[in-house]
Amino acid sequence: MIPELGHYALVLALVMALAQSTLPMVGAARGIRPWMQLAKPAALAQFAFVAFAFLALMQAFASSDFSVAIVAQHSHSEQPLIYKLSGTWGNHEGSLLLWVLILTIFGALVALFGENLPPRLKARTLSIQAMISVGFLLFLLLTSNPFARLNPAPVEGDELNPLLQDPGLAMHPPMLYLGYVGFSIVFSFAVAALIDGKVDAAWARWVRPWCLLSWSCLTGGVALGSWWAYNELGWGGWWFWDPVENASFMPWLIGTALLHSALVVEKRDALKSWTILLSILTFGFSLLGTFLVRSGIITSVHAFADDPTRGVFILALLAIAIGVPLSLYALRAPTLRGGGLFAPLSREGALVMNNLLLATMTATVLLGTLYPLLLDLTTGKTISVGAPFYLATFGVLALPLLLLMAVGPFMGWKRGDVRGALQRLVAAGVCALGAAIIAVWIRSDGPLLAPFGLFVGVWLLVGTLIEFMERIRLFEGNPARIWNRARHMPRAAYGMSLAHFGLAVAVIGMTGAAAWKTENIKVLQPGQSLTLQGYEFKLESVSGIRGENYLADQAHFVVSHDGDVVANLYPERRQYLVQPMPTTEAAIRSMPLADLYAVIGEPDGKGGWIVRVYHEPLVGWIWFGALIMVAGGLTSLSDRRYRVGAPVRAGAAQAAKA
Repeated sequence: MIPELGHYALVLALVMALAQSTLPMVGAARGIRPWMQLAKPAALAQFAFVAFAFLALMQAFASSDFSVAIVAQHSHSEQPLIYKLSGTWGNHEGSLLLWVLILTIFGALVALFGENLPPRLKARTLSIQAMISVGFLLFLLLTSNPFARLNPAPVEGDELNPLLQDPGLAMHPPMLYLGYVGFSIVFSFAVAALIDGKVDAAWARWVRPWCLLSWSCLTGGVALGSWWAYNELGWGGWWFWDPVENASFMPWLIGTALLHSALVVEKRDALKSWTILLSILTFGFSLLGTFLVRSGIITSVHAFADDPTRGVFILALLAIAIGVPLSLYALRAPTLRGGGLFAPLSREGALVMNNLLLATMTATVLLGTLYPLLLDLTTGKTISVGAPFYLATFGVLALPLLLLMAVGPFMGWKRGDVRGALQRLVAAGVCALGAAIIAVWIRSDGPLLAPFGLFVGVWLLVGTLIEFMERIRLFEGNPARIWNRARHMPRAAYGMSLAHFGLAVAVIGMTGAAAWKTENIKVLQPGQSLTLQGYEFKLESVSGIRGENYLADQAHFVVSHDGDVVANLYPERRQYLVQPMPTTEAAIRSMPLADLYAVIGEPDGKGGWIVRVYHEPLVGWIWFGALIMVAGGLTSLSDRRYRVGAPVRAGAAQAAKA
């Protein structure tokens, strides 16, 4: 009964979405205020119905209701509860329902907290958001019903894919979708502004908090995905340039450009047309990722579906959702003239260069992702585009971007002093050069780009610290004045410093992990050992254990350095009971400067086991840096100036206090 109620709730949500997508839009065009005001209750009702449907599906997974088709296909009664619940979105239909749920969440948030928005803009924004919902609700109901029944119901289910039974994958999709789908509301704001024909600093301020929230969630989602790959797949890597990985990375790149471009609109009333275009393209890349995952044109552990008819539906939805706004943009763009003039050598100029580099990097990843697919479709030939291509293209573009990021905050608005900015960064240059020289001296056999990667990472890290210290005048005045300046500095400034600092930490981690990673593969019997980077890995024993829904061979390694025990590692080779798929569970000892990583493989039939061990320099810095970046985005979001519905003016606040 509950699944039927969930299905009916989706039908009601579609009715609400149809009403929300038409009446407020007509009301905004004709100035009918009651029709415009319908957007808020319709958005809240649509969210309530979709939330009920999602909870109904989650209840079916939690109770192992195998009469529901996707529960039977992706769950098992002996699975741990966390994986029963994460099975709700560990499949095509459930993940699509999560997609729609987050879409309605953002619409409901704008309806609730957008009271300071102009009525016409708010009505049009919520109407466009509902149009997106209509498309995806139709997709759910017509091709991907999550509540389809099986009759007769099986006694047991087929179990969730063992590779997805990991805490990282339980959190990764919801976080990623909050970023993916969150950019839909920015897209809706942009299309509403095109219809209205007005883009100004106020519009940029209304859009910026949604950009920050979406960007922060997408950053966390991408980081969680790479952390899962590092922990679960047992290959010692954290990024493979898989097409689905790239599908989540491209919206992050273009969304980062959008975040900086909106700042120029807000501060200088410039780059209006470009910012609107980025708003459309960012959500367009999110839809492209949805198409790649669900069309069946790629094979990946991340892919959810292989039904071409579903792919055609999403492709049509993508064409309409992006083609129509781009056509409207082509008509309106000439009227969106920026009012703020600026010299090429200025903070605005630095942000423009930032945008151009990020856009080019996005195009590079897009080319590397789609070219093999297009070649296969047109000629039948199969090629692989991997790390060498991206290192030679994307990596080369990233170096000047990181160099520029340290200089930009020192530049003045409208006209900047490049020489003065570089003089203030002398200490950063000295530290960066010293780090690169030390890296070459310690590991002269590493890749040529490694010292450059370390140079730009340290350059950005120290440059960010210098900019922050200058902002609070750390070495001027007494401590009370310094504290007062720090306390009154806008949170958005703290957020920028944290985000740049976190990226610098992550870049240093990526450089170390990619350039100086070492491994050793050997067949060991219990009592034997191998060495790697001065660490001795001794295989003490291999014993069989049983989990809730799997059997495993668990190894015990004692890791020592110069005779001192550093860690006890317990990697596993699991065999799940329902799906006969062997998986690896790496054992990792994280240290400040490196990870020790051990994997147990297959037995050799003679009492030995294939063992792989890795020494991963600085790899933990990648996720620590990503965490700092997310903290930076959320810190900026907490700035009162960007709180939608909590305006605004410092003068008014001071008058109220008086």
